[in-house]
Amino acid sequence: MTGEAVIDVERASAGRFPADPLTVFEEWEAFRAWAAELEPGGVQAPVGPDGGVSPAPRQVFAIGLNYRDHADEAGLALPESPSVFTKFATALTGPDTQLRLPGDRVDWEAELVVVMGRRAEHVAAGDAWSYVAGLTVGQDYSERGVQSVGPVPQFSLGKSFPGFAPTGPVLVTPDEFADPDDLAIECLVNGESVQKSRTSSMIFSVPELIARLSAVCPLLPGDLIFTGTPSGVGHARTPQRYLRPGDEVVTRIEGIGQLRQTCVAS
Repeated sequence: MTGEAVIDVERASAGRFPADPLTVFEEWEAFRAWAAELEPGGVQAPVGPDGGVSPAPRQVFAIGLNYRDHADEAGLALPESPSVFTKFATALTGPDTQLRLPGDRVDWEAELVVVMGRRAEHVAAGDAWSYVAGLTVGQDYSERGVQSVGPVPQFSLGKSFPGFAPTGPVLVTPDEFADPDDLAIECLVNGESVQKSRTSSMIFSVPELIARLSAVCPLLPGDLIFTGTPSGVGHARTPQRYLRPGDEVVTRIEGIGQLRQTCVAS
């Protein structure tokens, strides 16, 4: 993006970097070097991509209880290590969508999402930012009824209905932020601010998450990490509050932009 316009990467590079984001993530360092030499210009910016900024990641990690105030509202002790689950890739979608409600206990969770730019394996926290392609906005929508079925919580299933993982509207490289570890994050439902915090309040920072995850399994170019949500989710309220048809959810993060979902009946 250049100001209010965008450059078509495939066209401008004469096919050197194709329209498939995953292919570009595989050559992220070369892409960044090429992009740094581009002249300003382009066309008016379109709506963000339908599938989000990385529509076909091989791995999607999600972190639970990563804000102190969210752990407090859930009545749980602060974790000593990240609580990790996944959102299945078929839940991924773009930034401005209809959210079909599969049940009557769908909840919101505003999240900063990390997109990996190169393979990361046994990475030290001090080096972690150099492995990041960029940051984007995400929502970890959750059907709390499905999530709680069974003898143990079904986090991945309850959070993976179609459309439950919107990301966007753009991918912002870490160098664009004064401090990528301290960004304002907010969620609004029908114009009411229900979540408001800063990413500096995370228990495990982005570099620490990358270090912990890459110590177990390699993180691959294009992989996503949903980094957790602050307090204010509907499930923890008294009385509990869930999304209904007609509700509008706006999720925004400083320096990146916002998502917007309109809730409809399934």
